[in-house]
Amino acid sequence: MSGPHSAWRDATTAPAHEAAVWLHGDVAIGNLLVDDRHSLSAVLDFGCSAVGDPACDTVIFWTQFRGTARQAFRTSLGLDDAAWARGAGWALWKGLIMLTNVTPGESDLARRVLHELLDPE
Repeated sequence: MSGPHSAWRDATTAPAHEAAVWLHGDVAIGNLLVDDRHSLSAVLDFGCSAVGDPACDTVIFWTQFRGTARQAFRTSLGLDDAAWARGAGWALWKGLIMLTNVTPGESDLARRVLHELLDPE
């Protein structure tokens, strides 16, 4: 079964095998700075930082990454499938919040993310 109920159920029932860690809480393009070589040079805005589920910081996987960048991100984190299911729940939450954002393009991005999460085929 697909849809919002199964995505949310999968996220909320996925076991957490990882220990709680420091997390940023809002890993998004606007909070990342890159240098002239397109390498990450700084992370900004730690207002949502906390100790908790490392899956929280996987949201950028759904909001920004595509193709090989997406696969490289997933591989480099080394999280298990349960963490990615929880991450999808965080992305669902973020997408729903972004739907109400008046910033140009935010609601379009939210719709794309939600469509991908709720109808992956």
